[in-house]
Amino acid sequence: MSIDFRRSWMDEDLSLFRDNVVRFIETEMQPHDEAARKNGHVGHALWRKAGELGLLCTDIPEEYGGGGGDFRHEAVIHEEMAARALSGMSVGVHSIVAHYFLNHGTEDQKRHYLPRLARGEIVGAIAMTEPGAGSDLQGVRTRADKVEGGYALHGSKTFISNGFLAGVVLVVAKTDPTQGAKGTSILVVDTQDTPGFRVGRVLDKIGLKAQDTSELFFDDVRVPASAVLGGKEGQGFFQLMGDLPYERLIIGVSSLAAMEGAYRATLDYVRERKAFGKPVAEFQNTKFKLAEIATQIKVGRAFIDRCVEDLVAGSLDTATASMAKLWGSEAQGRVVDECLQLFGGYGYMNEYLVARMYTDARIQRIYGGTNEIMKEVISRAL
Repeated sequence: MSIDFRRSWMDEDLSLFRDNVVRFIETEMQPHDEAARKNGHVGHALWRKAGELGLLCTDIPEEYGGGGGDFRHEAVIHEEMAARALSGMSVGVHSIVAHYFLNHGTEDQKRHYLPRLARGEIVGAIAMTEPGAGSDLQGVRTRADKVEGGYALHGSKTFISNGFLAGVVLVVAKTDPTQGAKGTSILVVDTQDTPGFRVGRVLDKIGLKAQDTSELFFDDVRVPASAVLGGKEGQGFFQLMGDLPYERLIIGVSSLAAMEGAYRATLDYVRERKAFGKPVAEFQNTKFKLAEIATQIKVGRAFIDRCVEDLVAGSLDTATASMAKLWGSEAQGRVVDECLQLFGGYGYMNEYLVARMYTDARIQRIYGGTNEIMKEVISRAL
């Protein structure tokens, strides 16, 4: 009897949904992943195809064009992509943007943007990080100066996931630099035909090669007063903090799924690969390492599943979500490293899934707030 990693939150409808997700991934994503990694992005057509199949904004209410599901539907998508090291579509960031609109936007903003995000007509990005301000969002220097009819944006952002393909960007900026965090707002910027907006280079990362992570520049970009998310200045920091559990659980869910994907790929490999006349799987070291890995996944499944259930119930707190991100990303790094070792020299070759998983895993401890920040957040709840 093989070890079972069943999710406690799965049901029959979600199983059918997972089948649809896997079908999309295997027919539309995997065959083109190598090209996407060379190009640095997947292109707009894949996003539109995902939208046509109802695989975007699955937990956004139907009245706004979404799928009407809950976070479990999102988790299925994140899991199936992470288990195959398919990073080109940052569905997580896209969904986070949708939730900013849903949770904080005006009714006009919701009705204008959410259906388009759900259709894949536009790709969503959120621009927080700057060359001199990463996890410390109070250090943001991008300005939104008041001008007649709205604002003029000045500044630059970096490490922006979906930045190259983005049709709408939520920009974190200072609307009143004298007020610290209370002077921070999020402004909605449409990227098409917007004077002063420029996408810089698609950044050359060690991992996530298919994902369009870019620099963005705002040189006197004019936006109307109605572009402030929620319609009121100074709410940006509050809005950012309010959606952190959702964002950090996505990382936790993806980390665990990547561990499981690496485990299964390694199990298949060591059963076929021979050394000293017998399969590598028969050596005691291999069996013990895989036993340890399977145990970590099994234990992690209990915790992450509980977090998923709590988020669906509306009770997941920031500290626990930070634990999911912290534990998940740290465990992912250890597990994938152990799996790669069992591949020997082949584990260092990009043609093997485990090699791509290895380089992709490293960023998990950095984005969404570094793990050092996660420890700080958790410590405040002690």
